[in-house]
Amino acid sequence: VCKSCEGSGSNVPGASTDCKGCNGNGVKLITRQIAPGMIQQMQAVCPECKGEGTVIPAGSQCKQCKAQKTVQEKKILEVQIDKGMKHGQKISFAGEADEQPGLPAGDVIIVLQCHPHKKFERKEADLVMMQKITLVEALCGFQFLVEHLDGRVLCVTSEPGEVVSPGMVKLVPEEGFPTYRRPFDKGNLFIKFDVEFPA
Repeated sequence: VCKSCEGSGSNVPGASTDCKGCNGNGVKLITRQIAPGMIQQMQAVCPECKGEGTVIPAGSQCKQCKAQKTVQEKKILEVQIDKGMKHGQKISFAGEADEQPGLPAGDVIIVLQCHPHKKFERKEADLVMMQKITLVEALCGFQFLVEHLDGRVLCVTSEPGEVVSPGMVKLVPEEGFPTYRRPFDKGNLFIKFDVEFPA
C-alpha cells in the first residue's frame, strides 16, 4: 500500500468521484446482437475505473503511486534454517506478501528443498551411506575414514574376528541427523558395505 496517500490513490482527501462510464457500479452492461432478432447482454468490468466504481481526477492523483494505491517495493527477508529441518518443510513470514487497500497482507511461505548429497542419503533422522571394501578387508578387518557433513572425520573400524558379507550394514550410533527443535537428539549413521571381489 502506498505510504504517501495511505492507499487512497489521491493526495487530496475526498477527491474521488463516481465513475461516469459505469455510474459508480464498477461494471458495464454490454449488449450485442448475435443473430437477427437475438441479442446478448453481459456484464464486464468497467475499463475506466477498473471495477472500483470511482475515479480520481488527474490533478488530485498521488504522485508516488499515480492513483494505483499500491507501489512495488523490494524487501530482504532473512530465512533461518534450523538444524533437523526436512525436505518440503515450510517457513512462513506473516504479513510480508502483497497487500491491497482495506485487505490484510498475505504471507510469504518458503518451502525448503534439500539437494541430494553425493555420499549420504537422509532417511528421517538417520543417514545412510555406501562403502566399498576389498575382499581382504571383508575377511581380515578394515579401517577407513569418513568425513561427516559438519566436517568432522570419523574413524570406522571392524570388530575383531568380524567378517563382512556383501550388503551388510554397520550402525554408528548418534552420528545421523539432528532432530528438529531437539538438536542434541541425533539419529544413527548406517554404513552399507559393497564387497569388491577380485576379477
